[in-house]
Amino acid sequence: MISSFQYKGKVKEGLFVVLPGWASDWRIFSLLDLGFNYVKPLNFLPSTFADKLLEYIRKNNIKKVSLFGLSMGGFVAAEFAAKYPDLIDEIILVGIRKKYKLKELSEIRNHLTKNKKACLYEFYTMCFSDNKQLAWFQRSLFQDYCDKWDLDYLFQGLDYLENAQIRPESLVKLKKIQFVHGENDQIAPIAEAKEIKRGLPQAKFISIKGAGHIHSLRGGLLKV
Repeated sequence: MISSFQYKGKVKEGLFVVLPGWASDWRIFSLLDLGFNYVKPLNFLPSTFADKLLEYIRKNNIKKVSLFGLSMGGFVAAEFAAKYPDLIDEIILVGIRKKYKLKELSEIRNHLTKNKKACLYEFYTMCFSDNKQLAWFQRSLFQDYCDKWDLDYLFQGLDYLENAQIRPESLVKLKKIQFVHGENDQIAPIAEAKEIKRGLPQAKFISIKGAGHIHSLRGGLLKV
């Protein structure tokens, strides 16, 4: 449904769709000053996102979009782009990896079941290497996220990640691909992102020194 998306225009050309990571929503992009027109999903479920975005594109007569996927959103972006390459102008994949291990996801499920708030606190803390950004998150979003995400919703995201995988060969038709990755990412090791990039010679890889899983791109597309 179109009501699942909200448009925010800044410049006349180009339209990005921003896709948040697990246990976050479009507000996580408040850290970034996005210098382009973008559409944000108000209710983001990986399992239904592709159909809703395709409906939005067709009903609004949009020829092409660019996708900006953060973490889990990067898997969803790559999946959509692989399926509909003719609708894609560019994809930017931030903090992604080839695939999450089942053991990792199982440990998160167990931790969530025992103490959801403690599990989320640990996860979010690992996402940030910049203390100022972490302080902003803790002040602005942490408690609201803890209240908002019930276990069923969080488990749905983990279920999606069990089968999600980024395969370079599925993206070879795309001309414009960027990888943005923090060198100190504790959630998605940078080596995995670089391995994906090696299979995509047309792609650009930007590594951010000292940055973690959630970060800003200084001097490039993004800035805090």
